Amino acid sequence: MTFQISIQPSGRTFAVEPGEAMLSAGIRQGIGLPYGCKDGACGSCKCRKLEGTVVHGTHQSKALSDQEEANGFVLTCCGFPHSDVVLESRQVTEAGAFAIRKMPSRVMALERMSHDVMAIKLQLPANDSFAYHAGQYVEFILRDGARRSYSMANAPHNGPAVELHIRHMPGGKFTDHVFGVMKEKEIQRIEGPFGSFYLRENSDKPMVLLASGTGFAPIKALLEHMQFQGITRAATLYWGGRRPEDLYMDAWVQARLLDMPNLTYVPVISNATPEDAWTGRTGFVHRAVLEDLPDLSGYQVYACGAPIVIDAARKDYSELAGLPEEEFYADSFITEADKAAS
Repeated sequence: MTFQISIQPSGRTFAVEPGEAMLSAGIRQGIGLPYGCKDGACGSCKCRKLEGTVVHGTHQSKALSDQEEANGFVLTCCGFPHSDVVLESRQVTEAGAFAIRKMPSRVMALERMSHDVMAIKLQLPANDSFAYHAGQYVEFILRDGARRSYSMANAPHNGPAVELHIRHMPGGKFTDHVFGVMKEKEIQRIEGPFGSFYLRENSDKPMVLLASGTGFAPIKALLEHMQFQGITRAATLYWGGRRPEDLYMDAWVQARLLDMPNLTYVPVISNATPEDAWTGRTGFVHRAVLEDLPDLSGYQVYACGAPIVIDAARKDYSELAGLPEEEFYADSFITEADKAAS
Protein backbone atom coordinates (compact mmCIF):
# COMPACT_ATOMS: atom_id res chain seq x y z
CA MET A 1 0.00 0.00 0.00
CA THR A 2 1.25 3.47 -0.89
CA PHE A 3 1.44 6.04 1.90
CA GLN A 4 1.66 9.83 1.76
CA ILE A 5 4.37 11.72 3.62
CA SER A 6 3.81 15.40 4.44
CA ILE A 7 6.65 17.68 5.56
CA GLN A 8 6.00 20.66 7.82
CA PRO A 9 6.35 23.61 7.75
CA SER A 10 7.18 23.53 4.01
CA GLY A 11 4.00 21.66 3.03
CA ARG A 12 5.90 19.38 0.64
CA THR A 13 4.37 15.93 0.09
CA PHE A 14 5.47 12.70 -1.57
CA ALA A 15 4.39 9.08 -1.87
CA VAL A 16 6.20 6.03 -0.47
CA GLU A 17 5.84 2.68 -2.18
CA PRO A 18 5.65 -0.60 -0.20
CA GLY A 19 9.05 -1.61 1.20
CA GLU A 20 10.59 1.79 0.41
CA ALA A 21 12.32 3.97 3.02
CA MET A 22 11.02 7.51 3.35
CA LEU A 23 14.34 9.10 2.41
CA SER A 24 14.71 7.06 -0.78
CA ALA A 25 11.18 7.97 -1.80
CA GLY A 26 11.77 11.64 -1.08
CA ILE A 27 15.02 11.73 -3.08
CA ARG A 28 13.33 9.96 -5.98
CA GLN A 29 10.65 12.67 -6.07
CA GLY A 30 12.95 15.66 -5.67
CA ILE A 31 12.23 16.44 -2.00
CA GLY A 32 15.31 17.89 -0.31
CA LEU A 33 15.21 15.95 2.96
CA PRO A 34 18.40 16.25 5.03
CA TYR A 35 20.67 13.21 5.07
CA GLY A 36 24.27 12.11 5.33
CA CYS A 37 25.30 8.47 5.31
CA LYS A 38 21.97 6.88 4.29
CA ASP A 39 23.03 3.87 6.40
CA GLY A 40 21.39 4.62 9.76
CA ALA A 41 24.76 5.53 11.22
CA CYS A 42 25.08 9.32 11.37
CA GLY A 43 21.69 10.71 12.40
CA SER A 44 21.73 13.54 9.86
CA CYS A 45 18.29 12.57 8.56
CA LYS A 46 16.68 12.53 12.02
CA CYS A 47 13.47 14.52 12.28
CA ARG A 48 10.36 14.66 14.42
CA LYS A 49 7.28 12.59 13.58
CA LEU A 50 4.10 14.60 14.17
CA GLU A 51 1.59 12.00 12.99
CA GLY A 52 1.53 8.41 11.77
CA THR A 53 3.37 5.14 12.30
CA VAL A 54 6.98 4.45 11.28
CA VAL A 55 8.93 1.20 11.73
CA HIS A 56 12.73 1.36 11.61
CA GLY A 57 15.15 -0.98 9.94
CA THR A 58 18.71 -1.58 11.13
CA HIS A 59 20.40 1.53 12.55
CA GLN A 60 22.94 2.55 15.16
CA SER A 61 21.83 3.78 18.58
CA LYS A 62 24.08 6.83 18.29
CA ALA A 63 22.00 7.89 15.28
CA LEU A 64 18.66 7.30 17.02
CA SER A 65 18.44 6.20 20.63
CA ASP A 66 15.50 4.29 22.10
CA GLN A 67 14.59 7.40 24.10
CA GLU A 68 14.60 9.60 21.00
CA GLU A 69 12.40 7.12 19.16
CA ALA A 70 10.02 7.04 22.14
CA ASN A 71 9.93 10.85 21.98
CA GLY A 72 8.75 10.73 18.38
CA PHE A 73 11.96 11.09 16.36
CA VAL A 74 12.59 9.01 13.25
CA LEU A 75 15.39 8.31 10.78
CA THR A 76 14.05 8.75 7.28
CA CYS A 77 16.91 6.71 5.75
CA CYS A 78 15.72 3.49 7.42
CA GLY A 79 12.19 4.47 8.45
CA PHE A 80 9.33 2.66 6.72
CA PRO A 81 5.83 4.17 7.02
CA HIS A 82 2.93 1.94 8.06
CA SER A 83 0.41 4.76 7.60
CA ASP A 84 0.30 8.27 6.20
CA VAL A 85 2.94 10.28 8.08
CA VAL A 86 3.51 13.94 8.93
CA LEU A 87 7.13 14.92 9.64
CA GLU A 88 8.68 18.16 10.86
CA SER A 89 11.88 19.07 9.00
CA ARG A 90 12.70 22.76 8.82
CA GLN A 91 15.59 22.10 6.44
CA VAL A 92 13.16 21.16 3.66
CA THR A 93 12.55 24.16 1.42
CA GLU A 94 10.68 24.85 -1.79
CA ALA A 95 13.90 24.57 -3.81
CA GLY A 96 13.96 21.53 -6.07
CA ALA A 97 16.75 19.01 -5.72
CA PHE A 98 19.15 18.27 -8.54
CA ALA A 99 18.62 15.01 -10.37
CA ILE A 100 20.65 12.07 -9.02
CA ARG A 101 22.47 10.25 -11.78
CA LYS A 102 24.92 7.40 -12.34
CA MET A 103 27.79 8.04 -14.72
CA PRO A 104 31.31 6.90 -15.60
CA SER A 105 34.21 9.16 -14.64
CA ARG A 106 37.90 9.17 -15.55
CA VAL A 107 40.70 9.92 -13.07
CA MET A 108 42.34 13.08 -14.43
CA ALA A 109 44.90 13.69 -11.67
CA LEU A 110 46.13 12.35 -8.34
CA GLU A 111 47.91 14.68 -5.90
CA ARG A 112 49.21 13.82 -2.44
CA MET A 113 48.13 16.60 -0.09
CA SER A 114 49.71 14.97 2.98
CA HIS A 115 50.96 11.54 3.99
CA ASP A 116 47.39 10.23 4.20
CA VAL A 117 45.28 12.60 2.05
CA MET A 118 44.95 12.30 -1.71
CA ALA A 119 43.23 14.85 -3.96
CA ILE A 120 41.56 13.24 -6.96
CA LYS A 121 40.17 15.05 -9.97
CA LEU A 122 37.52 13.20 -11.95
CA GLN A 123 36.61 13.97 -15.54
CA LEU A 124 32.93 13.48 -16.36
CA PRO A 125 31.51 12.58 -19.79
CA ALA A 126 32.05 15.47 -22.22
CA ASN A 127 28.49 15.39 -23.51
CA ASP A 128 26.99 15.33 -20.03
CA SER A 129 26.27 17.93 -17.37
CA PHE A 130 26.43 17.35 -13.64
CA ALA A 131 24.57 19.87 -11.50
CA TYR A 132 25.10 20.00 -7.75
CA HIS A 133 25.21 22.34 -4.78
CA ALA A 134 28.60 23.24 -3.33
CA GLY A 135 28.92 20.98 -0.29
CA GLN A 136 27.18 17.87 -1.67
CA TYR A 137 28.84 14.49 -2.26
CA VAL A 138 29.06 11.60 -4.71
CA GLU A 139 29.29 7.86 -4.17
CA PHE A 140 31.78 5.57 -5.86
CA ILE A 141 30.13 2.31 -6.92
CA LEU A 142 32.70 -0.45 -6.48
CA ARG A 143 32.84 -3.67 -8.50
CA ASP A 144 31.10 -5.68 -5.77
CA GLY A 145 28.33 -3.09 -5.43
CA ALA A 146 29.76 -1.53 -2.26
CA ARG A 147 29.71 2.25 -2.10
CA ARG A 148 32.04 4.91 -0.73
CA SER A 149 30.97 8.53 -0.25
CA TYR A 150 33.13 11.64 -0.74
CA SER A 151 32.24 15.32 -0.82
CA MET A 152 33.03 17.49 -3.81
CA ALA A 153 35.83 19.86 -2.81
CA ASN A 154 35.16 22.31 -5.62
CA ALA A 155 32.16 24.52 -6.29
CA PRO A 156 30.22 23.79 -9.51
CA HIS A 157 31.56 26.88 -11.30
CA ASN A 158 35.08 25.43 -10.95
CA GLY A 159 34.07 22.36 -12.94
CA PRO A 160 33.40 20.46 -15.03
CA ALA A 161 35.96 18.25 -13.30
CA VAL A 162 35.07 17.09 -9.77
CA GLU A 163 37.68 17.36 -7.00
CA LEU A 164 37.64 14.97 -4.03
CA HIS A 165 39.84 14.69 -0.92
CA ILE A 166 40.32 11.10 0.25
CA ARG A 167 41.96 10.05 3.50
CA HIS A 168 43.75 6.69 3.59
CA MET A 169 42.14 4.15 5.91
CA PRO A 170 44.65 1.23 6.00
CA GLY A 171 42.83 -1.99 5.15
CA GLY A 172 39.99 -0.16 3.41
CA LYS A 173 39.15 -1.76 0.09
CA PHE A 174 38.74 1.58 -1.70
CA THR A 175 41.35 3.80 -0.04
CA ASP A 176 44.00 1.07 -0.27
CA HIS A 177 43.31 1.09 -4.01
CA VAL A 178 43.51 4.90 -4.20
CA PHE A 179 46.84 5.02 -2.35
CA GLY A 180 48.24 1.87 -3.91
CA VAL A 181 47.41 1.16 -7.53
CA MET A 182 45.02 3.85 -8.79
CA LYS A 183 46.35 5.48 -11.96
CA GLU A 184 45.42 8.43 -14.11
CA LYS A 185 42.88 7.61 -16.87
CA GLU A 186 41.34 4.88 -14.69
CA ILE A 187 37.55 4.65 -15.00
CA GLN A 188 35.37 4.84 -11.90
CA ARG A 189 31.58 4.72 -11.73
CA ILE A 190 29.93 7.35 -9.54
CA GLU A 191 26.43 8.42 -8.53
CA GLY A 192 25.21 11.75 -7.16
CA PRO A 193 24.75 14.40 -6.08
CA PHE A 194 23.71 13.47 -2.54
CA GLY A 195 23.37 15.34 0.73
CA SER A 196 21.65 18.37 2.24
CA PHE A 197 24.92 20.12 3.13
CA TYR A 198 24.85 23.35 1.15
CA LEU A 199 24.67 27.06 1.90
CA ARG A 200 21.26 28.47 2.79
CA GLU A 201 21.43 31.74 0.90
CA ASN A 202 18.14 33.16 2.18
CA SER A 203 19.78 34.13 5.48
CA ASP A 204 22.15 36.92 6.47
CA LYS A 205 23.17 35.33 9.78
CA PRO A 206 26.89 35.06 10.54
CA MET A 207 28.25 31.56 9.99
CA VAL A 208 30.56 29.13 11.72
CA LEU A 209 32.22 26.73 9.27
CA LEU A 210 33.45 23.75 11.30
CA ALA A 211 35.72 21.13 9.72
CA SER A 212 37.74 18.23 11.06
CA GLY A 213 40.33 16.58 8.81
CA THR A 214 39.07 16.00 5.28
CA GLY A 215 35.74 17.43 6.38
CA PHE A 216 37.39 20.54 4.97
CA ALA A 217 36.55 19.37 1.42
CA PRO A 218 32.89 20.51 1.31
CA ILE A 219 33.78 23.61 3.35
CA LYS A 220 36.29 24.51 0.63
CA ALA A 221 33.50 24.18 -1.94
CA LEU A 222 31.29 26.48 0.15
CA LEU A 223 34.04 29.09 0.33
CA GLU A 224 34.59 28.95 -3.44
CA HIS A 225 30.85 29.37 -3.97
CA MET A 226 30.66 32.32 -1.56
CA GLN A 227 33.54 34.11 -3.26
CA PHE A 228 32.16 33.46 -6.74
CA GLN A 229 28.67 34.66 -5.81
CA GLY A 230 29.92 37.70 -3.89
CA ILE A 231 28.34 36.50 -0.64
CA THR A 232 29.75 38.69 2.13
CA ARG A 233 28.10 37.26 5.24
CA ALA A 234 30.52 37.02 8.13
CA ALA A 235 32.02 33.53 8.27
CA THR A 236 34.54 31.99 10.66
CA LEU A 237 36.29 28.78 9.64
CA TYR A 238 37.45 26.49 12.44
CA TRP A 239 39.54 23.67 10.96
CA GLY A 240 40.84 21.00 13.30
CA GLY A 241 43.44 18.27 12.98
CA ARG A 242 45.61 16.12 15.20
CA ARG A 243 48.88 17.49 13.79
CA PRO A 244 49.58 20.63 11.69
CA GLU A 245 50.07 18.51 8.55
CA ASP A 246 46.40 17.49 8.81
CA LEU A 247 45.52 21.06 7.76
CA TYR A 248 46.66 20.07 4.30
CA MET A 249 45.38 23.21 2.49
CA ASP A 250 46.26 25.78 5.11
CA ALA A 251 48.06 27.93 2.52
CA TRP A 252 44.94 27.89 0.31
CA VAL A 253 42.83 29.19 3.20
CA GLN A 254 45.38 31.86 4.04
CA ALA A 255 45.22 33.06 0.43
CA ARG A 256 41.41 33.29 0.60
CA LEU A 257 41.69 35.60 3.60
CA LEU A 258 43.29 38.21 1.35
CA ASP A 259 40.31 38.18 -1.02
CA MET A 260 37.47 37.59 1.45
CA PRO A 261 37.45 40.24 4.21
CA ASN A 262 34.30 38.63 5.64
CA LEU A 263 36.24 35.40 6.39
CA THR A 264 38.08 34.62 9.64
CA TYR A 265 40.24 31.50 10.05
CA VAL A 266 40.99 29.61 13.28
CA PRO A 267 43.15 26.48 12.84
CA VAL A 268 43.10 24.15 15.87
CA ILE A 269 45.48 21.25 16.62
CA SER A 270 44.67 18.59 19.21
CA ASN A 271 47.87 16.49 19.39
CA ALA A 272 50.82 18.75 18.52
CA THR A 273 54.28 17.45 19.39
CA PRO A 274 57.33 19.55 20.33
CA GLU A 275 58.83 19.07 16.88
CA ASP A 276 55.72 20.63 15.32
CA ALA A 277 56.59 23.97 16.97
CA TRP A 278 52.87 24.73 16.88
CA THR A 279 52.03 28.13 18.43
CA GLY A 280 48.36 28.33 17.47
CA ARG A 281 45.17 27.12 19.13
CA THR A 282 45.14 23.67 20.69
CA GLY A 283 42.45 21.29 21.90
CA PHE A 284 39.25 20.03 20.33
CA VAL A 285 38.07 22.11 17.39
CA HIS A 286 34.38 22.14 18.32
CA ARG A 287 35.27 23.40 21.80
CA ALA A 288 37.29 26.26 20.32
CA VAL A 289 34.07 27.58 18.81
CA LEU A 290 32.39 27.64 22.23
CA GLU A 291 35.39 29.40 23.75
CA ASP A 292 35.14 32.20 21.17
CA LEU A 293 31.37 32.26 20.67
CA PRO A 294 29.52 31.26 23.86
CA ASP A 295 26.27 32.59 22.38
CA LEU A 296 25.38 31.01 19.01
CA SER A 297 21.70 31.89 19.10
CA GLY A 298 22.06 34.24 16.12
CA TYR A 299 24.32 32.00 14.01
CA GLN A 300 24.21 29.26 11.42
CA VAL A 301 26.70 26.39 11.73
CA TYR A 302 27.93 24.29 8.80
CA ALA A 303 29.89 21.31 10.11
CA CYS A 304 31.59 18.39 8.39
CA GLY A 305 33.98 15.72 9.60
CA ALA A 306 34.20 12.75 11.91
CA PRO A 307 30.88 11.71 13.48
CA ILE A 308 32.26 12.10 17.01
CA VAL A 309 33.06 15.77 16.30
CA ILE A 310 29.77 16.51 14.57
CA ASP A 311 27.67 14.77 17.23
CA ALA A 312 29.44 16.65 20.04
CA ALA A 313 29.09 19.97 18.23
CA ARG A 314 25.39 19.45 17.52
CA LYS A 315 24.68 18.67 21.17
CA ASP A 316 26.90 21.29 22.79
CA TYR A 317 26.04 24.17 20.49
CA SER A 318 22.34 23.65 21.12
CA GLU A 319 22.48 22.94 24.85
CA LEU A 320 25.33 25.26 25.87
CA ALA A 321 25.29 28.08 23.32
CA GLY A 322 21.63 28.36 22.32
CA LEU A 323 22.06 27.48 18.65
CA PRO A 324 18.62 26.75 17.12
CA GLU A 325 18.56 23.08 16.11
CA GLU A 326 17.38 23.94 12.61
CA GLU A 327 20.45 26.16 12.06
CA PHE A 328 22.94 23.29 12.40
CA TYR A 329 23.77 21.82 8.99
CA ALA A 330 26.06 18.83 8.92
CA ASP A 331 27.49 15.88 7.08
CA SER A 332 29.22 13.22 9.17
CA PHE A 333 31.92 11.14 7.49
CA ILE A 334 31.25 7.40 7.76
CA THR A 335 34.66 5.78 7.30
CA GLU A 336 35.51 2.48 5.66
CA ALA A 337 36.06 1.08 9.13
CA ASP A 338 32.50 2.04 10.01
CA LYS A 339 31.34 0.20 6.88
CA ALA A 340 33.37 -2.89 7.92
CA ALA A 341 35.44 -2.78 4.76
CA SER A 342 37.38 -5.86 3.84
